[in-house]
Amino acid sequence: MGSTAAVSVSASAIASRGCARSEAARRPGGIRVCGLRSEALTCHSLRISQAPARLMVTRPPPPAAATNGAAAGSCGFDYDLVIIGAGVGGHGAALHAVEEGLKTAIIEGDVVGGTCVNRGCVPSKALLAVSGRMRELHDEHHMKSLGLQVSSPGYDRQAVADHANNLASKIRINLTNSMKALGVDILTGVGTIVGKQKVRYGKAGFPDKEITARNIIIATGSVPFVPKGIEIDGKTVFTSDHALKLESVPDWIAIVGSGYIGLEFSDVYTALGSEVTFVEALDQLMPGFDPEIAKLAQRVLINPRKIDYHTGVFASKITPAKDGKPVLIELIDAKTKEHKETLEVDAALIATGRAPFTKGLGLENINVVTQRGFVPVDERMRVMDAGGNVVPNLYCIGDANGKLMLAHAASAQGISVVEQISGKDHILNHLSIPAACFTHPEISMVGLTEPQAREKADKEGFEVNVVKTSFKANTKALAENEGDGIAKLIYRPDTGEILGVHILGLHAADLIHEASNAIALGTRVQDIKFAVHAHPTLSEVLDELFKAAKVNSGVSHSVNEPVAA
Repeated sequence: MGSTAAVSVSASAIASRGCARSEAARRPGGIRVCGLRSEALTCHSLRISQAPARLMVTRPPPPAAATNGAAAGSCGFDYDLVIIGAGVGGHGAALHAVEEGLKTAIIEGDVVGGTCVNRGCVPSKALLAVSGRMRELHDEHHMKSLGLQVSSPGYDRQAVADHANNLASKIRINLTNSMKALGVDILTGVGTIVGKQKVRYGKAGFPDKEITARNIIIATGSVPFVPKGIEIDGKTVFTSDHALKLESVPDWIAIVGSGYIGLEFSDVYTALGSEVTFVEALDQLMPGFDPEIAKLAQRVLINPRKIDYHTGVFASKITPAKDGKPVLIELIDAKTKEHKETLEVDAALIATGRAPFTKGLGLENINVVTQRGFVPVDERMRVMDAGGNVVPNLYCIGDANGKLMLAHAASAQGISVVEQISGKDHILNHLSIPAACFTHPEISMVGLTEPQAREKADKEGFEVNVVKTSFKANTKALAENEGDGIAKLIYRPDTGEILGVHILGLHAADLIHEASNAIALGTRVQDIKFAVHAHPTLSEVLDELFKAAKVNSGVSHSVNEPVAA
C-alpha cells in the first residue's frame, strides 16, 4: 500500500456560510469522488498530487440561530440559501444546508412535505400495509401452511383511510419540527423569482414580501398528469391524490397506466375486494421495468388476481359516472387511433405519470424556458437559460427538473447542490439511485435494465453477463412461506462492474440498497462477493447473487482508497 497523506483543507478554501469563494477553491482540482459521476458507473478514487490521501475537512463552528434580518456572514443577502418548495427534496437540502453553516429559508405555498408526504409515498405505504395484511389473511393455503387458522377477515374502510391520513400528518409535523429546531426559516406563500438572487413570496389576501439569497434552489415538485379527453370529478374518475383518501372501494375500477402508481393501487384495490382492469398504451404491462422482471411480476401480481388488462390502447375519453350511468372509457388503438371498445366501470384511476409543477416561478424573469414544463439543468443541477448558459446561483432539484422523479432522488440532488455551494464539487450518479414498487411481493431496481445494458455494451464494445438467484433457495423466505421471487445481476465480466440489479420478492425494497451502495461506491463483484451476511436472512439472496458472478481471470481486486465524505 502507498503512504497515506493527511490533507487539511481550511474553511476559507472550501467556503462555509457567507461570502463567495474563488472558482478554484470551490472546485478543487484533481478530486474525483467515488461513484459520483453520472456518465459512468466506475469508481474514481481521490487523488491529490498523484498519491492516495485522506481528506480531512475542517469546518467552522455552527452559525448562530437564523434571524429575519441580513446576517453578516451572508454578505448583504437575507439568506445564504432560499429553497422554493418544502417537499422531501427541499427538506433534505435545507437540513444539509444548516449542517454546512448556511443561513437557510424554505418557502412553501401549500403544506410541508409536498407530494410524497401528503399525497404520495407516505399515505400510499399506509394503504399498502393494510393490503399486505389483508392479502395474507385471505390466503387460506398460506395460513394453513403456517399452522394458523383465521376466519372471515374484514376491514373498516374509514379506519384504513384514517390510518393513511394520520401517518401523513405525523410525518408532516416531524419534517416541520426538524427544520424549525435547526433554525430554518419556514416562509409561507408562493415563491416567484423576480430577478437575480431575488425571490418574492406571499399568499392571497396578504402583501407580498421580497427577500434576497446568495443561492436559490427550485424544488416545486410535480402534480398528476391527466391526458386530454379525461374528465376528473374526484369521485368516480380521479388521480392518486384523490385515491389516497380512500373515500370508496369500487366493485370494478379501471386503472389507466401500469407503472409504479398503477401497480401499487392494483395491489390495494384487489386486496380490499375490487376487480381491476388495466389500460396501458404500450404493448406490455409495466413498461418501465426490466422485461424479465415484468414478465415474472405479471405472473405473480396480475394473473392470479382479479385483474384483466388492455395493452396497446389509449383511453381517448373518460366520462365520470352520473345520473345512474357508469364511468365510460373509450379505447382507441395506440397506433391506428381506431376505436376499439368502450368500457363501463364503477370508477377510473388515472395513473399516467406526473407533470412538473413549474408555472408561476417567474422563470421568464431570468430568461429560462422550460422543456415540456421541466426546468433545464446540467449534471450539477444548475439551471440553464434559453441560450444554454448556466444561470449563476440558481439550481433546480427533484421532479421539477425531470432527471429522476423519485422523492429520495430529489433529496440526494438537494444535498449535492448544497455540497457545491459550500465549495465542494459534487456530481450525483443517478444510476446509483434505487427505485421500488411496494406491491406484495415488492419490486426494486437500480442501474440499467438488461436491454439498456446490452445497448450500452454494443456501443462501447464490452460484454455483458447476467446471473440470477431465486428466493426459493433462501431459508428465511421459505420460513415465511414466501418463496416467489428472483434477484438479477447485470455486470461486466471483464471488469466486474455492476451495471444493474433487479429484485422481485419479499422485502425487495429493503434488499436493493446493498446493490445501490455498491454502484455508488464503485465496488466490483469480485470484491463484494467476500462480504459476510447474517444467516438466515433475506440478504443472502444478494450474497448468492454476487457469488454467482464470474469475472474473467486476470481481473484483480480493486483497492479501496479513502474517499471524501
